[in-house]
Amino acid sequence: MSKKMESAKRVLVLHMDAALLLIQTGIYAVGWFRYYYPVLQQTRYTNDGVLIGAGLHLYVRGHILVLFLYLVLQVFFYRTYGGKNSGYQKPLRVFSSHIFSLLMVNILTYFQLSLMRNWLVPVQIMALIYAAQLFVSILWIYLTDVLYRMVFPPRDMLLIGGEKPVDEILTKFESRRDRYVITKSLRLSQGDEVITAALEEQPGGVILWDMPVEERNRLLKECYARRIRVYIMPRITDVILKGADQMHLFDTPIFMIQEYALRIEQRFLKRTIDLVLSFLLLVLLSPLMLLTAIIVKAGDGGPVLYTQTRCTQHGREFRMLKFRSMRTDAEADGVARLAAQKDPRITPFGRFIRRCRIDELPQLWNILRGDMSFIGPRPERPEIIEQYLKEMPEFAFRTRVKAGLAGYAQVYGKYNTSPYDKLKLDLTYIENYSVWLDLRLMLLTLRILFSAESTEGVEESG
Repeated sequence: MSKKMESAKRVLVLHMDAALLLIQTGIYAVGWFRYYYPVLQQTRYTNDGVLIGAGLHLYVRGHILVLFLYLVLQVFFYRTYGGKNSGYQKPLRVFSSHIFSLLMVNILTYFQLSLMRNWLVPVQIMALIYAAQLFVSILWIYLTDVLYRMVFPPRDMLLIGGEKPVDEILTKFESRRDRYVITKSLRLSQGDEVITAALEEQPGGVILWDMPVEERNRLLKECYARRIRVYIMPRITDVILKGADQMHLFDTPIFMIQEYALRIEQRFLKRTIDLVLSFLLLVLLSPLMLLTAIIVKAGDGGPVLYTQTRCTQHGREFRMLKFRSMRTDAEADGVARLAAQKDPRITPFGRFIRRCRIDELPQLWNILRGDMSFIGPRPERPEIIEQYLKEMPEFAFRTRVKAGLAGYAQVYGKYNTSPYDKLKLDLTYIENYSVWLDLRLMLLTLRILFSAESTEGVEESG
């Protein structure tokens, strides 16, 4: 695909996103001018005649500021949840991003309006605004997806692999045939002449899949010289390099990789967030947790909670709490195993609480105690870690930080993502840690609660 076509694609997407943001802001503007602003203009007194809400009067610039703040909130949450990816992501995934983006924007705006009134404003109009915006989003995403496919056909891809099977990556790209079509697949063993001839055909992109680093680097430079887009499966060392600090020593650029450790102020902020949020959520969700406990107990009379030994920072073991979602004899043989797809050990109610992640709520107590954090690599069982370490010793790297209720691998992967890919995702988090990244992952975790693929079990053959 030519550079001119790429620029046209980018311009089209930016215009579509900007138009949608303006339309959604326009819907809010109708609610603001026709209902909320007249409510805020009213002067309110108590029964004793005490003024509790002076009427609000805005000039044109004040109205512009109110609408501009709403627009800014949309941009922030659309970027956080990936709602500005029309044409790139699957329509259903983009719509789920819109659901959460608009929900967060309207919740914050509702409390903003309530503060301006010095009392809660009626919520019905905000609910109508939200419903109208979702209706517009559905139509907009469908139309932009159709337009994008009409204007920009799928990219023709060349796959170059090493000696290992390529079925896994072929399956992944097959699921996005709307954007990528692998038209040719080659092996390094076929020789340089065959590969060079394929590159001379100027494919829309080249996938370099699981090959020796020397060969990968050589092909990468060749593709770069030909201005061909390249997709690479990163190795552990690539992920570590991505988090390196760039230095300039004399006239030589240098990457500095140091022993990972949070700075004292990062540790303080992270622990403070964990303490405050876990305490608040334990209080707010206590009715839901009590109801869940009653239903689990009434189901088969077994224990409500399921405790399991897991490993956290530096391999320290702790007892992780969960609501029991499997039969009491699920591991009667004493062998640890991951849940499989359609696992018969899972109870009907257990399947529900696993899908909604309600079974994880008791881990708020683990966070309050300091065994876990809200964000970090998911804690694994010691025996499973031992199995993984036999195949990839690098798996120990993920224990350099405290285990988490959710993490990078849960947000960007699936339950059944391979251990090697999960490790790379967790290392991406470790090497690029910031408090803002933690907050962003917390927001993104809300979306995966409603994603079926995030709770899928592993394949039986796995």
